[in-house]
Amino acid sequence: MNGKNAKKVFTLQKVLKIAEEKGFAVGSFSPRYTAMIRPILRAGEKTRSPVIVQISQKEMVRYGITAKQFSDEFYQALHDENITVPVVLHLDHTKEIAVIREAVAAGFTSVMIDASEKDLEENIATSKTAAEYVHAMGVSIEAELGRIGTTDFVETDLDEQLYTDPMEAQRFVRETNVDALAVSVGTAHGVYLVKEPAIDFERLKAIRQATSVHLVLHGGSGIPPEMIQRAIRLPGGGISKVNIATDLELSVLHALGRKERMSDQECSALPSEEMEKACAAVEATVTDKIVNYLGSNGHAEDFD
Repeated sequence: MNGKNAKKVFTLQKVLKIAEEKGFAVGSFSPRYTAMIRPILRAGEKTRSPVIVQISQKEMVRYGITAKQFSDEFYQALHDENITVPVVLHLDHTKEIAVIREAVAAGFTSVMIDASEKDLEENIATSKTAAEYVHAMGVSIEAELGRIGTTDFVETDLDEQLYTDPMEAQRFVRETNVDALAVSVGTAHGVYLVKEPAIDFERLKAIRQATSVHLVLHGGSGIPPEMIQRAIRLPGGGISKVNIATDLELSVLHALGRKERMSDQECSALPSEEMEKACAAVEATVTDKIVNYLGSNGHAEDFD
């Protein structure tokens, strides 16, 4: 990676601070296949938007990818595509400090510790330990309070929702010193098959009033754009990071006429014509999210 590109790789804290100040959100996109990292970066470059590229611990296991493989492809793509917009390499939902250490060593600039299945005291203790470690390494950290449900079990283990308590959030952030907080306010990971997507805006407002930490919305796939935009524009600063994973994989599978997911190795071995279709679909989806959901297009210039 050349020096020009190196200057564009930021920590999560840096990117979300500017996003919150300027009133937009940054998409945290999960390609799930290393070959789909490039179209995410291309979409960011063409729309002049900052982007976050992420992968979770469970995704690495499910798709057959290591933190180093993912990081190597990310930095190679930055160089090859001559990316000049701000980017973050983020480790999504992760339970183990050992995995976080591997990611930091591989060049990730942001990580997420997810101890949300533990009770409050254990979640605080685990998240604090992780925060102390990564901050010493110059890396940002996100944590989760409450429990965000799932329908596909790719990122988390339970389809069980427990909304974030605003007063607990205040204590949690104060004692852990995390940079960003994923909150449970009604969204879910995966495809909305039964329930309709919803956001508890009053709860979100109360969390914002209780703490100044950067707020993260997981389960951004399938949420109506007006709902996302309202969450971003809350008085005092709303959501500044939105995770989008399922919509990207669905766009890949639809472009290829497939229903079942592939391994990373299978995806990388696609014939060039199919690879081009898949990449074009991901780039179009990311562009749509940037422009019509997040409002981050044109904001790369805020970082100069």
